[in-house]
Amino acid sequence: MLAETVCSAVAAAGLGIAAITAYRKRFLAATRIAAYALVPLGLVMTGAVQWLADTAFSPVAWAGFGVLGVAWVLFMTSRTVERRRGGTAGIEEEPKGRKRAAEPSASAPALGQGKRGATPKPETGAPADDFSDIEAILKKHGI
Repeated sequence: MLAETVCSAVAAAGLGIAAITAYRKRFLAATRIAAYALVPLGLVMTGAVQWLADTAFSPVAWAGFGVLGVAWVLFMTSRTVERRRGGTAGIEEEPKGRKRAAEPSASAPALGQGKRGATPKPETGAPADDFSDIEAILKKHGI
């Protein structure tokens, strides 16, 4: 009951200020002030103020907010741990015998590797040949 009285008084004061502003020929500002002044009155008339007052003084409502806070903390902690591990590995195991949509060896033929885990064989030649082009560039620039 007190909250409704306060909101009604604020609305009445706001409408009074809007009337004074309109008397000073500042109609746009008066309209804006009147709009802000009518918001608390509308909240009282819809019952939102009573619902808010009941929620603010209800221990069950505060316990519910506490449960929501704990759920949010748990969710954010699990997301942080998941990101540090690098994805969802270890959270859900796939059944044996079932292949994933993208196997790690799927790109092996594109890389020129015949088998999974096979390393390409080095080209035959002396190790000095590998750096000959670098030496040519350095000599070209006078280094």
